[in-house]
Amino acid sequence: MPRVLALGAVSLTVALGLSACGASNESSSSDSSGNGGSSSSGSSMSGDLNGAGSSAQEAAMAAWKAGFQTANPDVTVNYDAVGSSGGREQFIAGGVEFAGSDSYFTTDELKAAAKTCGGPAIEVPVYVSPIAIVYNVSGVDKLQLTPQTLTKIFTGKITKWNDPAIAAENPGAKLPSTTISPVHRSDGSGTTANFTEYLDAVDKADYTAGPTDTWPIKSGEGADGTSGVIAAVSSGNGTIGYADASQAGQLGKASIKVGDAYVQPSTAAASKILDESKPVPGRNSKNDLAIAVNRTSTSAGVYPIILVSYQMTCSTYDSQSTANLVKAFEQYVVSPAGQEAAAKQAGSAPITEALRSKALKAINMIGTNK
Repeated sequence: MPRVLALGAVSLTVALGLSACGASNESSSSDSSGNGGSSSSGSSMSGDLNGAGSSAQEAAMAAWKAGFQTANPDVTVNYDAVGSSGGREQFIAGGVEFAGSDSYFTTDELKAAAKTCGGPAIEVPVYVSPIAIVYNVSGVDKLQLTPQTLTKIFTGKITKWNDPAIAAENPGAKLPSTTISPVHRSDGSGTTANFTEYLDAVDKADYTAGPTDTWPIKSGEGADGTSGVIAAVSSGNGTIGYADASQAGQLGKASIKVGDAYVQPSTAAASKILDESKPVPGRNSKNDLAIAVNRTSTSAGVYPIILVSYQMTCSTYDSQSTANLVKAFEQYVVSPAGQEAAAKQAGSAPITEALRSKALKAINMIGTNK
């Protein structure tokens, strides 16, 4: 199973049904420096680059699109935020040149993608972000939850905000008798995959469905996309949901108990847990940088409900122009400039220098099969 940001001003659209060979440019301008094919003399790249996937990547994608298109004004980058599952499906079907996903390919998806690509698929981390437990409860400005209480809330075993378990974790809080209304993603979602992986890791007694990118419990309210969850939680009373922390806005964000302390979601706390995480076993480390997150850490200052967001491409494309354009865009995404732009726009945590080096080596494998 898969292990595992506010909309920008730039609109993100997609032209679906295009083949993975739809981009074109006059000559190769990409390099291994991560500059996105730009140079002081200007870029000769042109054409359309089409991607789809994670709605959590949407704000970061706005920043990447703006930065890359500024350096390459004859290039148009399109992105359809259909959700991580939808993006991977479109990529495997050959409808887009790249996918954004908050969960990595399954083994079966990797095989299918390799068949579509005519060679190995490449997946690299492009940022790290905490998944916030957002809530909207009148009179409750601060909320602390243990992993077990959180699990019971989303599985429907705790149904009132003044439940003794919640009260015990929030001494002095004026908890109302309001019914709890959990909100989950209704679409296939990498955010759901990461959240259910966390629930599965910390409380198998109460959560028994295992990690999945489709919410498995027939309870609560479903909402489409990250923005849908935020809207549903914001418009209700007694609501609680899970979403990329950068899009939480004015909603409350619960602190989750890790070890002996309650920890707020933050990019620093999210990044810290990667120090304790390892590569997914059984994968080719040259082209596949999927990370198995340590969800059960008890180390001080870590926040374990995170998503590592990936971008997936082919290692080979049918035309050199397509390969050049995909490579140049991905180089920009993982470059210091691209990572800084995403952090400012989306509040994500940039990848480390060590990860950047590995990601560039994988991205530089992109070429043509002719």
